[in-house]
Amino acid sequence: MALLQTFALFVATAVAEIVGCYLPWLWLRQGGSAWLLLPAAASLALFAWLLTLHPTAAGRVYAAYGGVYIGVAIVWLMVVDKHRPTLTDWIGVGLCFAGMGVIMAGSRSAA
Repeated sequence: MALLQTFALFVATAVAEIVGCYLPWLWLRQGGSAWLLLPAAASLALFAWLLTLHPTAAGRVYAAYGGVYIGVAIVWLMVVDKHRPTLTDWIGVGLCFAGMGVIMAGSRSAA
């Protein structure tokens, strides 16, 4: 159950980071309103706070989180950007998840 909670927290963290970066992109590249910067800042603050909820060392959390971020970004590509991920996109996500698993499994035995 703890593993599922950690994964869900990583997904929420990734969504907060992506939204926080996507909204300024909409403003700068797509002619969106500058008001998009307010929810973007709030989303990035949420992202930073969510990272603090993990009980292990910050560097390890950031490293493991990176794998989930990549997976969520590929789903974002599909759902929001309406682009179909390639086979190599999915292979890359699988490799990242494998790396994340190694990092998180090792964190149980290391302080």
